[in-house]
Amino acid sequence: MGNGGDYMELDNHYMSRALELAALAMGRTSPNPLVGCVIVKDGVIVGEGYHQKAGTPHAEVHALQAAGEHARGATAYVTLEPCSHFGKTPPCADALIKAGIQRVVVAMVDPNPLVSGQGITRLRAAGIQVDVGLKEKEARTLNKGFLKAMQTGLPFVLYKSALTLDGKIATESGDSKWVSNEASRAYVHRLRDHFDVIMVGSETVRQDNPALNCRIDEGRDPVRLLVDGALQIPLQAAVLASSCTAPCLIATTASAPLDKLKALRALENVEVWQYDSPRYVPLKDLLGDLVKRGWNSVLLEGGGGLAGSLLRAQLIDEVEFIYAPKLIGGKGPSPLSGLELPLMAQAIPLEFLEIDGGTGDLRVRAKVNYAD
Repeated sequence: MGNGGDYMELDNHYMSRALELAALAMGRTSPNPLVGCVIVKDGVIVGEGYHQKAGTPHAEVHALQAAGEHARGATAYVTLEPCSHFGKTPPCADALIKAGIQRVVVAMVDPNPLVSGQGITRLRAAGIQVDVGLKEKEARTLNKGFLKAMQTGLPFVLYKSALTLDGKIATESGDSKWVSNEASRAYVHRLRDHFDVIMVGSETVRQDNPALNCRIDEGRDPVRLLVDGALQIPLQAAVLASSCTAPCLIATTASAPLDKLKALRALENVEVWQYDSPRYVPLKDLLGDLVKRGWNSVLLEGGGGLAGSLLRAQLIDEVEFIYAPKLIGGKGPSPLSGLELPLMAQAIPLEFLEIDGGTGDLRVRAKVNYAD
């Protein structure tokens, strides 16, 4: 493979390809992680694969099947430590050993306590060279939802909002169609395709009547979650339509009227989760219940009251604001109407992750850095 510099350059190239493969299944593998695998022999890719859906063969299995006998003496690049336990599929570490793989390059150790370090130990015990940590940051970014769920029991939450440059998500009359441009709206549908759950408050449903589905070619509808403590959602709301392929969840409280509960529970593809709280849905409990159902990532699309409550509870991981080059003035709603901080010193700090103005709107993604 030439000198050391060339060697590392090739390693980076093949791991980048493995990460690309893993990303092809975004939104489709929960509660499992996204994993890609590339098998290389004599400088040629002889097999590659990715985990496509929970319960189906893992990335290593697909890649080994594609490589066949060429796997013997080859190097495998894997974005996550190969599993060492029997789940719904056999251990991938054993499959790599049986195939005669000579070296395994792993981007990151699996945080799952059933696996963590054990897959690497098993490979090394079989005489296989294992290198760990190549493109670890990228691998961790790819699996934000899986890592958060595994480590905390809570899903990764991204709050997305479209707003004018003067900070309004709608006019004073409530008109919000459309704040952002067509390219930005298409981007949002790609986001929906990548997240397990899309979450909104009852006011957003009553004001905008969104369907909350994914309208891109070969896209998949996320689970739709409505937070409605008093159960005020109209029975004719578009989000309750059974034509959507994903279930609609409604989180409510003990104050929900019984007749409305009965009517909603009778609808096809609708689940009502009722909590004992007298007025407000316990948001941390709700998010934890999503992970228990196997959903690791949540796209919060509004409204400002719900977003403010989630921020106060430190339950939002990242925010993404799409600023349209428009001004509407007035006292229209803001994206964080539920967050009222009296002092600038109390402001929640952010860390910019991405800024993109290529569509004509300005898209800003930032990580939320809560104070300890």
